[in-house]
Amino acid sequence: QLRLVESGGGLVQAGGSLRLSCAASGRTFSSYTMAWFRQAPGRERDFVGAVLWNSDHAYYADSVKGRFTISRDNAKNTVYLQMNSLKPEDTAVYYCAGDQYYSGSYYLTTEYDYWGQGTQVTVSS
Repeated sequence: QLRLVESGGGLVQAGGSLRLSCAASGRTFSSYTMAWFRQAPGRERDFVGAVLWNSDHAYYADSVKGRFTISRDNAKNTVYLQMNSLKPEDTAVYYCAGDQYYSGSYYLTTEYDYWGQGTQVTVSS
């Protein structure tokens, strides 16, 4: 199975930046649609961003457009989430997800087959 491990979370002040990484083990990583979701305490897991297998298309939640950028390096089996202009409401556990057979619902948790363990991002005011 595809194994995903997130890193890069931590504590940052509002207005600051943070870069998350998701390292994947799997020979077919380049064919997977990859995404980031986040979940705050007492909240549902929400879509943040996704990038298709060929990196030609990326999608973002309205709440992060213009601030977050998702990218991937297939040679390194890694997907990134660059987060700028962070706000306290961005505080959450961030999860990396992979989908081998993309069916179009990039914004739904049910689209994805594989998940990482999550990394905590805390933004202070």
